[in-house]
Amino acid sequence: MNMMYDVEKIRADFPILSEEIRGQSLVFLDSAASAQKPRQVIDRVSDVYETSYANVHRGLHYLSEHATAAYEGAREKIRAFINADDVREVIYTKGATDAINLVAGSWGRQNLQAGDEIIISYAEHHSNIVPWQLLCEEKGAVLKVIPVDDEGAFHLDDFTALLSERTKIVAVTHVSNVLGTVLPIKEMARLAHQQGAVIMIDGCQGITHITIDVQDLDCDFYAFSGHKLYGPSGIGVLYGKAHLLEAMPPYQSGGDMIERVTFAKTTWAELPHKFEAGTPPIAQAIGLGAAIDYVRSIGIAAIAAHEQDLLNYTTQKLSAVDGVRLIGTAAGKGSVISFVMDCAHPHDIATIVDQTGVAIRAGHHCAQPLIDRFEIPSAARASFGMYNTRDDADRLVASLEKVKEIFAR
Repeated sequence: MNMMYDVEKIRADFPILSEEIRGQSLVFLDSAASAQKPRQVIDRVSDVYETSYANVHRGLHYLSEHATAAYEGAREKIRAFINADDVREVIYTKGATDAINLVAGSWGRQNLQAGDEIIISYAEHHSNIVPWQLLCEEKGAVLKVIPVDDEGAFHLDDFTALLSERTKIVAVTHVSNVLGTVLPIKEMARLAHQQGAVIMIDGCQGITHITIDVQDLDCDFYAFSGHKLYGPSGIGVLYGKAHLLEAMPPYQSGGDMIERVTFAKTTWAELPHKFEAGTPPIAQAIGLGAAIDYVRSIGIAAIAAHEQDLLNYTTQKLSAVDGVRLIGTAAGKGSVISFVMDCAHPHDIATIVDQTGVAIRAGHHCAQPLIDRFEIPSAARASFGMYNTRDDADRLVASLEKVKEIFAR
């Protein structure tokens, strides 16, 4: 345990953690789905609406200028957080799903032809499967899938075997939301580029647990959502290399993404605004900037070390519970634990532990092909955030004993 990490001070910043659920103090173990928000983010979003809200980029009055400065200032915070080369490479989206669809709908439609190949993995969220399936159907392209082994581990040789001169894009998760498996993105990018392919990363689970340097990774696109990074919902980010974004056609059209409109022809705004049609999520973007400030004040490395301690502790505790089977035990995994019990369906598990104030997730986790791969109907999942404690893990384990008691009757 990291004695320098003041988890109680951090917990005090999250108002929802003082709530009682069904007469019990809340244990929130569902941060992989959506993280809770610190007071600093809540207050910043409220401040926007209370003191400085206006539409951005369009007004000459004080409020518009003030809102625009905060909105674009948040973009610079994001650029620094992921070490993008230029703020023009940071595109605001509605979320990671929107960002992936942007790449599939713009870059994919422009660059794929019949017979071309797209590579994804078994570890993908539906948001990084379905857009590529639709693109394949439209273009006559072929979807190839990298397997995972019985421990949920990814093997680079399996990826290399699928690469060919027909590969046009590799679209993979950084960290599996079910298994916790961390993919070797930097090496995958190198191999993909050798074949002339581009690589897109779904970074929803990576951005909260790993220091991201998109230039070092040399990925072409990196997508993440704000709500998993302790920020507001309704805001996400697409990082893209400038030369790729410049060559891509707009994904949506409307206000603010234009340079000039005539009835004969319309020309597009410069990056990043070419991909940001309409009134954007202004307060949400500023709130994401505040979330990044908060995360950086603690440090991703410190958060990751704390979560790794919780992962190791909880894995040990759960492994000692009779009838529990862990799904995803690859080395170096991220801070999610998926599991099943031989006495109860995952939906029953989640319902019963909720009665004790413990919030976990149950279902296919928007990863049905992966759940099918492990031949289970669904899985229960506990996922950690910066505010969780070993006591939270103990509460989970105790609640699972109640599950066993109920189903043993």
